[in-house]
Amino acid sequence: MSRTALRICPLCEATCGLTLTIEGSAVTGARGDREDVFSRGFVCPKGAAFGELDADPDRLRTPLVRRDGRLREVGWEEAYDAVAAAVPALVREHGPQSVGVVLGNPNVHTMAGALYPPLLLKALGTRNLFTASTLDQMPKHVSSGLLFGDPFAIPVPDLDRTDFLLLLGANPVESNGSLCTAPDFPGRLKALRARGGTLVVVDPRRTRTARLADRHLAPRPGSDALLLAALAHTLLEEKLTAPDASGERTEGIGELAVALGSFTPEAVAPACDLTAAEIRTLARELAAAPTAAVYGRIGSCTVEYGTVASWLVDVLNILTGNLDRPGGALFPLSATAAAPRPAGPGKGFALGRWSSRVGGHPEAKGELPLTALAEEIETPGEGRIRVLLAIAANPVLSAPDGNRLDRALSGLDFMVSVDPYLNETSRHAHVVLPPPPPAQSAHFDFAFNGFAVRNQVRYSPAAVPLEEGRMDECEIHARLVLAVSGLHGAPPEAVDDRAIADTLARAVADPRSPLFGSDPAERARTLSGRGGPERRLDLMLRLGPYGLGLDDLRRAPHGIDLGPLRPRLADVLRTRSGRIELLPEPIAAELPRLRATLADRPAALVLVGRRHLRSNNSWLHNVPALTGGSNRCTLQVHPRDADRLGLADGALARITADGGSLDVPVEVTDAVRTGVVSLPHGWGHDRAGTRLSVAAAAPGVNVNQLLDGSRLDRLSGTAVLNGFPVHLAPLP
Repeated sequence: MSRTALRICPLCEATCGLTLTIEGSAVTGARGDREDVFSRGFVCPKGAAFGELDADPDRLRTPLVRRDGRLREVGWEEAYDAVAAAVPALVREHGPQSVGVVLGNPNVHTMAGALYPPLLLKALGTRNLFTASTLDQMPKHVSSGLLFGDPFAIPVPDLDRTDFLLLLGANPVESNGSLCTAPDFPGRLKALRARGGTLVVVDPRRTRTARLADRHLAPRPGSDALLLAALAHTLLEEKLTAPDASGERTEGIGELAVALGSFTPEAVAPACDLTAAEIRTLARELAAAPTAAVYGRIGSCTVEYGTVASWLVDVLNILTGNLDRPGGALFPLSATAAAPRPAGPGKGFALGRWSSRVGGHPEAKGELPLTALAEEIETPGEGRIRVLLAIAANPVLSAPDGNRLDRALSGLDFMVSVDPYLNETSRHAHVVLPPPPPAQSAHFDFAFNGFAVRNQVRYSPAAVPLEEGRMDECEIHARLVLAVSGLHGAPPEAVDDRAIADTLARAVADPRSPLFGSDPAERARTLSGRGGPERRLDLMLRLGPYGLGLDDLRRAPHGIDLGPLRPRLADVLRTRSGRIELLPEPIAAELPRLRATLADRPAALVLVGRRHLRSNNSWLHNVPALTGGSNRCTLQVHPRDADRLGLADGALARITADGGSLDVPVEVTDAVRTGVVSLPHGWGHDRAGTRLSVAAAAPGVNVNQLLDGSRLDRLSGTAVLNGFPVHLAPLP
C-alpha cells in the first residue's frame, strides 16, 4: 500500500518542497508540494527524479576498507577501527598540519554536512581546509567580508518586488539559482516582466535565462569587473548616485570616485567588446529604476578578478540606493541565525591570517585554495599532508588538473572518504563511509535559508526508516569525530552533547542572549528532539531571531512563512568602523592591476563553462532519468568560428590550454558569441576503479583538465574556470 511523505529537495539551492510517493520503503514518485510555503508546488527534473537517485544501485551500502591494496566491504565497527588506528597515530607522529580536510558541494545540502565538519576540524587542529568554495563563491564571501565585516553577510536580490534586475554570469533558469535561494526562479523572472519590470542579462552565451531578458549583452568573458567599474564610474561621474550613498552608513565614496576615475565607458568598451553607449545606457537605466538589484554569480566569480567583480556588484547596489531596501538587495534572516545584536563596530574581516606551506597562498575565510591541495600532498617536508579526509568531495573532477591530484592522492598515508559512491576521488580512500539515501535522512537547510529571497523555515524528518545495515549520516560524522580525536568507542551522542553544552555555556553568559543567566543543564534537559542532531537544531532555533523551536516546525510540515525580506543592515555590519567600507585596502590594491588589463591584447578564443538543468556538478550523472537530451558533454562553438577553424557539427575537435588537451564533440550553435567556446563541468567519468555504471557509459571529458591550477583570483584563491584562452583544431 502506498503512502506519501513530505521532503525538502536536497539536490540544488532552490530547496523546493516535494511530496514523495512511497511503496514499502521505496520512493516510487516525487512531485512538487503545492502547500509548501516557499516553493508552492514547483519542481524541476532533478526533484522529479528523487526516487531514482534514492534507489541508485551503485550507491554503496556498507563501508569499504582497503586491505592488500583492494577496497573490501566490511562492517561499521571494522571501518571505524581502521580510522581510529591510523589517524591519531599519524597526527602524533607528524603533527596536526599533516592532515587535510576537503569539503565538497553536497555538504551544504545535508544536516550532517552543516553540523559536524566544524567539530571535525576542531578535533584535528589543522588549518589545511579546502572546500568547493574556492571553485565557486569565495569571491562573494571575501567582498562581503571587506564591505560589511562579515563574509556571510551576502545580500540577495528581492526578486519578487524589484523593478529592474541586472544578472551577470548567472543562468538561474538552468542552475535554479545560487547564493540566491529561490524556488521557481524562471517563474519569478517572468513575474518581474509581467508586472512591468526590466530584466537585463550579461552573459557571453544566449542562455535560457538570457532568452527571457528584455536585453541581453554578450561581452567578452572575464571582463565583468571592467564593465561593472565603468557602470559605477558613470553613476559617480554623472551624479546619478542616490542621496544616501554617501550618508552616515558608508565611508570612502570620495576615494572610490578617484579609484574608478580611469574606468570610463570609453576606456573599457573595447576590452568588454561592448559600446560605450551600451554601458552608459545601462548605468542610467539602473539609476532611474524605482527599485533595482544587481546580481552576479559563478561566471563573474570564477575569473581572474572575481572578488573585484563581486565587490562592484554591491557597490552598484549601494550607489543606486538599492542596498537594504525592498525591491533592491537585502540580507535574509534565517531562523537559525544569531539573534540581531545592537548596531556598532565589529572585529572586521581579515585576509591572509596564514598561508599554505608550499605555494604561500593566503587563507580566505579560514580556507586555502583547492588548487593547492596536490602540491601540499606531493611536496616533501614538515607539514606535508599525509592524511586526507574528503567529505562529499570529488576534487579530481571539480578542481583544475585532476590528473595531478589523482596521482597525489595515491601517495597519501591514509585517506577517509564520506561518500555514497566510489567515484574518481573516493576510489583512492583507505576507508569509505557511505551515508544512506536521502529519503532515509532528516533535512534542514542551515546554509540556504541564509540566502533565501523570502524568510521561511521548513524541516523534513526522514521519509522512510533507516534500512538495516546502514548508519544515519549524522552518526557517521559523529563517530568520525570520535575516531580521529582518540575517543573511538564513546557513544556518538557524546559529540552532540558536547556541542550543546558549549553552545549553552556561551548563551547563558551572554547578556544579549535570550538564555542569559539561566541554568545550562536545565536548558539542555528541555530541548526537543529524538537525537543529538534534532536537539542541536532545536537549540539553534530557540537562540534564533524568531523564538521558534523544533516542535513548531513539526506542527507545520509545509513550513512556516516568516515574511518578506526586511532592511537590516545595522544588524549585519561588523566592520571596524561600523559603516560600509566602500574602498577596502585589498580591493584598492587590485584596481591598478585591473586597469593595466585595458592594454592587453585579447585572446582569439576563450572558454566558459555551462550548467545543465538536469545536472549538478559531478554528482548527478549516474541517474538515468537525468542523462541524455541536452544534458551532454559537447563543445559549443559559434558558426563563424567553426567555419574559420574547419569544424563540423558532431565531429571531434582537440581543445588545448594550460593544463593539456581534450578531444570533444563539437556542437555548432549561435548560443555562444564569436570568440567563445563552452564546455560543461562535472564530466570525465572514465577512470578505472569507480562504480558509476551509468556515468561511465557516457563519461564525457573533464573541462578542468584544461587548467594547471596556476590561474587564480588573487584575493580569494578561487580557481579561474571561465574566460581563459584555449586553442582549437579539428581532428581527422
